[in-house]
Amino acid sequence: MVFAAADKAGFVTGDASLEHVPFGLVQGEDGKKFATRSGDTVKLKDLLDEAVRIAGEDIKSRLSDDEEEGELTEALEEVARTVGIGAVKYADLSMNRESNYKFSYGRMLSLNGNTAPYMLYAYARICGIVRKATGQPEGKGVVWPEAAPEILITHDSEKQLIRNLVKLPDILSEVESELYPNRLCDYLFETSQKFNQFYENCPVNNAETPELKASRLSLCTVSAATIRLVMNLIGIPVVEKL
Repeated sequence: MVFAAADKAGFVTGDASLEHVPFGLVQGEDGKKFATRSGDTVKLKDLLDEAVRIAGEDIKSRLSDDEEEGELTEALEEVARTVGIGAVKYADLSMNRESNYKFSYGRMLSLNGNTAPYMLYAYARICGIVRKATGQPEGKGVVWPEAAPEILITHDSEKQLIRNLVKLPDILSEVESELYPNRLCDYLFETSQKFNQFYENCPVNNAETPELKASRLSLCTVSAATIRLVMNLIGIPVVEKL
């Protein structure tokens, strides 16, 4: 009925497809419907503000002694905002949309597991690897190296990473047709894990030959570009240092 009314009102044009997409219930950690202590509906703004506050406190706790205590620079405040808001977005999208899930700041802001902070850290880590391997200074945007003339595979972890990276078009097509964004998050998590396995087994800066170093730098660049692209698709900007 709603779709028919939208069509008659002229809201639907061309070959647009209207589909009902059901969602599960957001619950508190007690398993009940998520609400304030008084039983009122929790406002999204309040959720996001609290997530940003917690992210900021975590950043403060990790500042070195020679940095200003108690105050975040404008740049770090922006990182806290990216992490906090991104954590809420990612936690919602990473769940099967038809399933209920328990809202937990601790879980969604964790640096471990399938979370936005973990993905942001994975991207920032690759930026650090490329900076070190190419002699780039801290504090400036990463200049990504040109693609290597040839990709050299010397370890199974390189092959597994490449196989995962080339799956992206199929994943995007699947998400578009079936409308389950959690599969993008699952793909991101798998990509970061494959990259970690690659980096543990395949030194980049200390590669045996210049050709092998260039090849591995290319895999770093493509991995970072993939994470950046998918994070942007789900509305979360990346940061080059975390």
